[in-house]
Amino acid sequence: MLRRTALVLAASAAALLGTVPPAAQAHSGPGGPVLPSVGVPSVKVPGLGAGPGFGAGQDRLTVTVRDAGAGDGTYVLRCRPAGGDHPDVKGACGRLAELAAQGQDPFAPVPRDAMCTMQYGGDATARVEGSWRGRAVDASFARTDGCRIARWDRLVPVLPSTGS
Repeated sequence: MLRRTALVLAASAAALLGTVPPAAQAHSGPGGPVLPSVGVPSVKVPGLGAGPGFGAGQDRLTVTVRDAGAGDGTYVLRCRPAGGDHPDVKGACGRLAELAAQGQDPFAPVPRDAMCTMQYGGDATARVEGSWRGRAVDASFARTDGCRIARWDRLVPVLPSTGS
């Protein structure tokens, strides 16, 4: 059962990366797929880590917000264990954990080829720096078009709600 789960995870991660390693390809047999009895390659989803140490250690982020109104300032957010002077430590850590459970990288930039609506969400900017899930984070946020507004809003309450 563990091997099957590992192969499914490897195939899913590889599919996200655009390739499926031969060891993760299932072959059809009576009663469903028959998985090969070979070792599972270590597949790392960018930004999320892999293996037994996945997410090990403390998450520590410095969140700097400008021109967002009441949420302006520089805050420290620690998760696992929760702490810091962020205005909503529990909510922010919960949101990051939720995104990680969905396999999403909350700090990924907007793809270069994204087609974004031409709308302006205000002057608010933010920068998040530190360590999350075992990797360095240095991400900038703005509300200059529809994609960037959605990216910001996806991180509320790590970033403040701007009300726009």
